[in-house]
Amino acid sequence: MHADGGGLYLQVTRSGAKSWIFRYAMGGREREMGLGSLQTVSLAEARERALEARKLKSNGIDPIEARRASRSTEKLEAARTITFRTAAEAYIKANRAGWKNPKHAAQWASTLETYVHPVFGDFAVGAIDTTLVLKAIEPIWTTKSETASRVRGRIETVLDWATVRGYREGLNPARWRGHLDKLLPAKAKVRKVEHHAALPYRELPDFMTKALPQQVGIGARALEFAILTACRTNEVIGARWDEIDLDARLWVIPADRMKAGREHRVPLSPGACEIVTSMAEIRTSDYVFPGGKADSPLSEMALLATLRRMKRTDITAHGFRSTFRDWAAECTDVPGDVVEMALAHTVANKVEAAYRRGDLFEKRKDLMDTWWRFATKA
Repeated sequence: MHADGGGLYLQVTRSGAKSWIFRYAMGGREREMGLGSLQTVSLAEARERALEARKLKSNGIDPIEARRASRSTEKLEAARTITFRTAAEAYIKANRAGWKNPKHAAQWASTLETYVHPVFGDFAVGAIDTTLVLKAIEPIWTTKSETASRVRGRIETVLDWATVRGYREGLNPARWRGHLDKLLPAKAKVRKVEHHAALPYRELPDFMTKALPQQVGIGARALEFAILTACRTNEVIGARWDEIDLDARLWVIPADRMKAGREHRVPLSPGACEIVTSMAEIRTSDYVFPGGKADSPLSEMALLATLRRMKRTDITAHGFRSTFRDWAAECTDVPGDVVEMALAHTVANKVEAAYRRGDLFEKRKDLMDTWWRFATKA
């Protein structure tokens, strides 16, 4: 041990290794604190480290314990630090099971990979600020407003998740109200919302009796069924035989396949029943409208493909729900809440929703029979 003064020593082992040691007494016992190898720590640096240790000791702090505590804190901070990309992946994994549509997770990952990760995906999630959020969404805010709005919402959600998990602190820099709404124009002012193209209800009878019957294939029958039930495309293609009771003219869609997360009872008109009966004659799987692969449903694109074959690129399958709604408003005296229930829309008024217990099934049954007679000139 070669003393330099002030408790600093150069230690030389029998093997020839040289390192700096700070020797001191604390709490009635002798202690030795390593300050580094001579190969990496110069004499001046060793003296500086020894000085810092003496200052701690003079304040009643054990230098070794202080260093140990500091390293523990650093390790904890390192463990708490994750990138935005890692946080996003963790959020998607944690919530995947709760998303009814499997494509939702893929869309989440795809939009973040395209618009967010190249900008700050590898940054610590705790370091994401307003400047970085704007850098990701501002370039597409006016050209792809719908996509940009979804990206902003997904960034906000991931950052909220990270805050709850303890990976970041403070206000969310991706929040809209009271923050980004002061920096970016509202989506509605950037680009007019485009609704699903719908067929005018007056043209529906000819479409159903002249044009659609000329189309062959399961896709055409599924489109016809979707029109007569006023249901969403994914609800129709996912229909299973154990959901349908032809004797009762009833189709019960389970809650996990509904957008609102509630079971939906659909009254089947005679025309809808005929379609189901015709599909039963060629039954090959558990799905009413089977796809090309074994035990898989029809593709969502099948209905759109039918419309394209008909050269009706001006309308969409989903748009027929609007056709139904317009017809009900213009041609019937059916109360609006019955029509909304037929479309499986959530009641916006919380008070009204709290008092409504039934699903107006009998009234909807008459409505759907009337809709079938109008659509098919029955």
